[in-house]
Amino acid sequence: MAEDEEREIIVAFLKTLYKYKFLIYQLVERDIKKKYRRSVLGILWSLLNPFLMMVITAMVFSTLFRFNVENYILYLLVGQVFFTFFAEATNFAMGSILENASLIKKIYVPKYLFPISRVVSSCVNFLFTLPAILIIMCYTGQYPSWRIISFIIPLALMLFFCIGVGLFLSSFVVKFRDLYHLYGVVITALSYATPIFYPMQIIPKEYSFLLYYNPLYYFLTLFREVLYQGLLPEWHTLMICLAFTVGALVVGGFTFRRLQNEFILYV
Repeated sequence: MAEDEEREIIVAFLKTLYKYKFLIYQLVERDIKKKYRRSVLGILWSLLNPFLMMVITAMVFSTLFRFNVENYILYLLVGQVFFTFFAEATNFAMGSILENASLIKKIYVPKYLFPISRVVSSCVNFLFTLPAILIIMCYTGQYPSWRIISFIIPLALMLFFCIGVGLFLSSFVVKFRDLYHLYGVVITALSYATPIFYPMQIIPKEYSFLLYYNPLYYFLTLFREVLYQGLLPEWHTLMICLAFTVGALVVGGFTFRRLQNEFILYV
């Protein structure tokens, strides 16, 4: 009986997404236009920004710390682009309900469309940065093979993982505004607990749990397997990421569904 109820909820959710697909498209388009409004470089900035960040970080860490990582530039760029996607998607999703409070008060719209649209717009921004990765691949002589197509798999898992996290954060921040500041600390901690600019081999064994209990470590591993190593996603890592994704969607979806009726009291 419980399985039938869950199935009905999922089917109703998918039908609602399809029904409001035009609204989602409009929200995503609005977010992208808003981000690049009055920007001289526009979308080109999505290509230049990871380049500039990569150059600065690579100069610091390759000179001062001298990490023994083959093709460190590509290793670093993939890590930075990946983490930027996660941080931007979850931060934007967290504030989506409060930012659209006036619309929520005026008309009926399924509230979960707002955090979902913000994550999707961040995913689009992430896709804008892919040419930077391809350019660095060619520049460093690590030309992409047909396996690069499989990056869609970790990207899809990461997209839905961010949606789950975004639903969870957006449902709590409406009532507890301090979550904005707390999550900023969490993002900073995750940036150091995830091997973005350093190899995991330098982590002492007594602190290895910081990686193994960090879901971003597994997602980043998948991205690097495809974009850095030129391999297909490894099955074991793929299953771990799938488990984290399903868990995030279940927890985030349940939390959002339970608290959404109280949003009107606090927005």
